[in-house]
Amino acid sequence: MWIFTTNPAVTGATGLHAFAAKFLPQLPHIFIDQLTEPGDVVLDAMMGSGTALVEAATLGRRGLGFDIDLLPVRITQAKTMLNTCDLNDEKCDVVGQSRRLLQDTDLVESAIQSRFDDDTKKFIDYWFLLDTQRELMTLVLTIEKIADSGLRRILELTFSSIIVTKSGGVSRAMDLAHGRPHRVNSKTPRNAIQQFERKLRQYLLYFSKQDVGKAAGVMAQPVMGDARALPLNNDVVDLIVTSPPYANAIDYMRAHKYSLVWLGCSTAELSRKRATYIGAERIAGQGGPILPESSERTIPAPTELDSTRARILRRYFSERAQSISELSRVLRSGRAAVLVVGTSTMRGLDV
Repeated sequence: MWIFTTNPAVTGATGLHAFAAKFLPQLPHIFIDQLTEPGDVVLDAMMGSGTALVEAATLGRRGLGFDIDLLPVRITQAKTMLNTCDLNDEKCDVVGQSRRLLQDTDLVESAIQSRFDDDTKKFIDYWFLLDTQRELMTLVLTIEKIADSGLRRILELTFSSIIVTKSGGVSRAMDLAHGRPHRVNSKTPRNAIQQFERKLRQYLLYFSKQDVGKAAGVMAQPVMGDARALPLNNDVVDLIVTSPPYANAIDYMRAHKYSLVWLGCSTAELSRKRATYIGAERIAGQGGPILPESSERTIPAPTELDSTRARILRRYFSERAQSISELSRVLRSGRAAVLVVGTSTMRGLDV
């Protein structure tokens, strides 16, 4: 049995952005420390908020991470670019420019009206008060002017973190961090620029103390990619540490879209992406590999579970088989793969 105590050296990055069902950082830390050597390649093919990559970099390993959700990619890029730029040079200017820009009502209103398609604008109008929309747009316009990509990613992370929170941040939603948003009409959101400034102060304190990426030659690579078709050659990874989605997976996009619509994504684009997730509740395209007999036995008959759920479960197992095959393909012979999973039930049945 492992008993974990809070260790800032291990857990420091996890509080930078809310994320449902976070990977406990001590787990990848132990596996990476004990199963690899400095310079080895560590893969998390479904990286989520990037915990495994942060721990790999902290321990002097090269981390590779893939996710098909844009927000986790941006979160992890920010966490692993922390030593490439100086936030102190830009902090006051970003906040100050945003406050000054807020006075230019016509420019801000024009940006709000022209930047979004009809469906995305309806989504924004439903979930964000007009004053909040103006404050967020001034931050977006200011951040977009930052030339340094590493700094821009950190500022985007700060921006997203004031929206995707358990309390729904500056939106009218509650329980965003757990992927179960609902609008609360009585909620009075705080000033977005003030919240951004407060968060950025916290990040400055953390970034000044962290050690991610300081080891010579260490490089973390978080990129968009699908675990079912990894863009890697055979036999290139020394350790796999990942926590795959469950059959009744948390709907991450339901929360992530609240910030992604402000960062250039339309609601239609995000809905299409959501349908491709492993564990997504859709049944189109039932093709896939033949399942092992043990998996076939796990899939209940339609009389035990409604037919739609049974088909969703079959697709989930097929896609998990594809991803496991890919993990096996890229892992060097004789090296370890650690898949962290827990119990999962669907309509009361253990799956």
